[in-house]
Amino acid sequence: MGAGQQGFIDRKCPNTKCFVTENRTYLRDYTNFDVIAFAGPEVVNMGLYDLPKRRSSHQKFTFASIESADNYPICSDALNNFFNWTWTYKLDSEAKWGYIVVRDSENRIVGPKQDMHWIKLPNMAPVSEDVKGILRNKSKAAAWFVSNCFSKSGRENFVKKLSIELIKYDLDIDIYGNCGILECSRDEEEKCNKLIETDYYFYLSFENSFSEDYVTEKLLYPLKHYAVPIVYGGANYTRFMPDGIYLNALELGTKKLAKKMKELIENPEKYAEYFKWKNHYSYYRRSESVETDDYCRFCSMLYEDDLVKTTSVYKNFKEWWTPPNTC
Repeated sequence: MGAGQQGFIDRKCPNTKCFVTENRTYLRDYTNFDVIAFAGPEVVNMGLYDLPKRRSSHQKFTFASIESADNYPICSDALNNFFNWTWTYKLDSEAKWGYIVVRDSENRIVGPKQDMHWIKLPNMAPVSEDVKGILRNKSKAAAWFVSNCFSKSGRENFVKKLSIELIKYDLDIDIYGNCGILECSRDEEEKCNKLIETDYYFYLSFENSFSEDYVTEKLLYPLKHYAVPIVYGGANYTRFMPDGIYLNALELGTKKLAKKMKELIENPEKYAEYFKWKNHYSYYRRSESVETDDYCRFCSMLYEDDLVKTTSVYKNFKEWWTPPNTC
């Protein structure tokens, strides 16, 4: 967030008067703060003795995390009836702290959100010849950029099994990073993204854990660079993309997924249908615009009287945050 006002000034936020400090005695008494934000990955392991013993009626205690609930579950009831606001990737949080913005053809923000109303694929405009030209040059099945080789989701095991199935069709997955033999440093992001665009039919947007709405920038790599995403995660992906523009690895399983990949590679017209959405939608990182910057938004909430004066509390925070069967 940046110390003091600097983070909001540097981001050119509409409101820059919020002041950020980790000094609990800055206002002499911490009950004078308007908001106290708790870093999610740390607070899940805090004992009751670490938490504030007092609070003012005007204060908003906020749970903040961009990390997956599956990796940082809350398995006790200690934080029930404790938080007033949440600032997370979950789409029903008061403040969003996420990765993806969807805009329509008129550049209006339309998602992601819990209830999306996409244009149906048959009603979308045909794929342009320019896009078809980019797609015709592809020659490799799938790419995966990955550094964490031992994930909670077990994605690495799924990829091993998928690779075996793809061998039957004479297809490969090119794995870049710590978990593979190929290299493309994310310090050279433009070069890596260009590889996706020019070479690969599919990109593995595989999450490291299963949590509702947990969809990271891994989905943006293929969407912004002319590859079909293959998703693997705990989200309802129709909140993020129209049906018919991606493949869901968990739903298909390795055998059906490999067969579908082969089928689309061999049928350029059918493959091109997966890009009709480009006539109607575009994808961005949330930080690309002041309008969607999550730090700016968090500050601006303090200026919204209706929101600040509304009493809200997460009565069963454990249930709201932690995925089923995690604890």
